[in-house]
Amino acid sequence: MHPRLLSLQAELAGAIEGMSRDDFARHREGKWSSLEILDHLNLTYRGTILSLERSLAAGGARSSPDRKRKRWPRRIVLWLGYFPRRAKAPERVLPRGAPVEQVTKEIFDNLARMDELIARCEARLGHQTPVADHPILGPLTAGEWRRFHWVHGRHHVRQIVRLKNLA
Repeated sequence: MHPRLLSLQAELAGAIEGMSRDDFARHREGKWSSLEILDHLNLTYRGTILSLERSLAAGGARSSPDRKRKRWPRRIVLWLGYFPRRAKAPERVLPRGAPVEQVTKEIFDNLARMDELIARCEARLGHQTPVADHPILGPLTAGEWRRFHWVHGRHHVRQIVRLKNLA
């Protein structure tokens, strides 16, 4: 696994280690619980997997050629490592209410699968070619996909840790 995603995997595992069902269900008023955050992350991994599989099946990148249009949001997230706190998640990655046992198993399987597909896309298309479109950041290269999931995942890990510490 790529070091950046391996680091994220370790941070996620550490954040949820020893959590009870009550810990996973705890949330602040109007905010997601730790389980909902994990469900959301898992759905983002599944969405990226699907996009990368489509690119590989098509034999090339399935991304728009216009990288200028969304360059500023991409720079803020990928270059500065800043994930806006009030950013709204796209509908397709909103928590679906999956059970804790399913989410805590799938999230690590999907993170590993996504890493494998990012590496395959990078090997086939190169490190400078966008491999798939992100719904908010536009076309991303393999390295940018890794960086996005690392920044996004760490943003949510911090939220999980804060919720865990509320006990």
